[in-house]
Amino acid sequence: MFAARCVFLLLLAVVASTRGANILGLFSSHSPSHLIIHMSVAKALAEAGHNVTVVSMLKPTITHKDITVIVVPMKKEQELVMENQMSVMAGQKNSLFSTMNRILNDMDVMIKAQAELLSDPRFLRIYETKFDLMILGYFINDFQLGVAAKLKVPVIVDWMSAPVPIIEKFTGNPSEISYVPIMGTVVTHPMSFFNRIENLAKSLIFKYIIVAFEYKLFRIYKEVFPAKDQPTLDELRKNISMVFVGCHLNSEGPIRALVPAIVEIGGIQVKDKPDTLPKDIDTFLNKSKQGAVFLSLGSNIKSSSVKPEIVQTLFKVLSGLKQNVIWKWEDLEKTPGNASNILYKNWLPQDDILAHPNTKLFITHAGKGGITEAQYHGVPMVALPIFGDQHGNAGVMEKSGYGVALDLLTITEDSLKEAVEEVLGNEKYRQAIGKFSALYRDRPLTPKQLVVYWTEYILKHRGAPHLQSPAVHMSFIELNNLDIYALILTILVLFVFLTRLVGKLIWKKFWGTTKISKAKKNQ
Repeated sequence: MFAARCVFLLLLAVVASTRGANILGLFSSHSPSHLIIHMSVAKALAEAGHNVTVVSMLKPTITHKDITVIVVPMKKEQELVMENQMSVMAGQKNSLFSTMNRILNDMDVMIKAQAELLSDPRFLRIYETKFDLMILGYFINDFQLGVAAKLKVPVIVDWMSAPVPIIEKFTGNPSEISYVPIMGTVVTHPMSFFNRIENLAKSLIFKYIIVAFEYKLFRIYKEVFPAKDQPTLDELRKNISMVFVGCHLNSEGPIRALVPAIVEIGGIQVKDKPDTLPKDIDTFLNKSKQGAVFLSLGSNIKSSSVKPEIVQTLFKVLSGLKQNVIWKWEDLEKTPGNASNILYKNWLPQDDILAHPNTKLFITHAGKGGITEAQYHGVPMVALPIFGDQHGNAGVMEKSGYGVALDLLTITEDSLKEAVEEVLGNEKYRQAIGKFSALYRDRPLTPKQLVVYWTEYILKHRGAPHLQSPAVHMSFIELNNLDIYALILTILVLFVFLTRLVGKLIWKKFWGTTKISKAKKNQ
């Protein structure tokens, strides 16, 4: 009995040691969709009894009574640069690489603003609080790892998608480019010879982009954290305890190796039970007896940034449907047109609308968050990608049979109408995405449970160096055994050289002597 009580008290002590921790969430990405993912992680921890302080440049739509939010917004001139660049991208074709190049150059205010945040008085107050852990919402801002070093706390990185090269570098995860497509690449498996050539080429370009970004990030880190006793950014990267990634590869694929320091939390933003919809939206959806179409081009691109002729194409097709349409449109005083079947809203609870049984089609820009929510709720899609990873997301979605992808800049009334009617009228899309939804939901632990468990695990052990891959602490030469191959090659070369040398000596010794003897006899 005494032993049982001791065990019980020990368990209580372990639980108490991890409950009620002070956690800092540094979520400075200037993207509302990124913030939704990060705040969903914060909310899961707050619901588990932890005190979470979030620093962001945007006011979050997701919150909790135990989350303290500190908003340090961008400067107005930086906001204007961002809006102008987004408008430019909305009017032209953008690959993933051109988007990254734009962030590196024309849109580098996105990086600079995240650095300037660290010296803002509103942010500096966080150093007055004793924290136990920092969660870094990652988007080209790993110089912010210096904050965790000053606070002397372990770090969890939160990333919105499947592992990309920089996440693999943080964790020592193998890239496996022979069968794992680089973000934005659409392939069938197993990859063909030419697919592998394309993937290898893109991976090399990615590595070049990473090097270009690292030059900027290392310089910013030294400027923000100039103290001589401050660890280097390389050292801090090697001490990341864990990375949460927004994927579920068992259902999304391709199946690949993941080191223990990578934890999949894809779908963290999807609610266990949908919230009650605003009254006007709920009424609109409930009376949609023919079903409803939901149109949203995301939170980064304003609808007004899309070319007027494209907006009119969308309006003409959607206003002619028998289904009702909910359209995310920011400027309610200047809508594309009036139609009895269209409800315009400047903000929409996307996950809750997709969860409604009358939502039959999602017209989306193919952002990772929206794709995930539609797949979870089994809603087929028509994708109109704009930039970044959206083209790749749209391509994978279409290839998987969950809908149709179109080029936003070249759509016509006929092509859009045909796509919408095809997806609404052909049951194969709903069946295919319904099967995926079943796979996506079938997990031993929910994303929220995984976030809570592994966060408390890191808190309990004050970090998790024992989960790190040895690859994190190895150089490129060591990791790829180049020094061993160089040694083997050197030995082989020396062996061949010595063999030839000995052979020549033997030849001269015996055959050379014979020739001399014969010459003397002939004399």
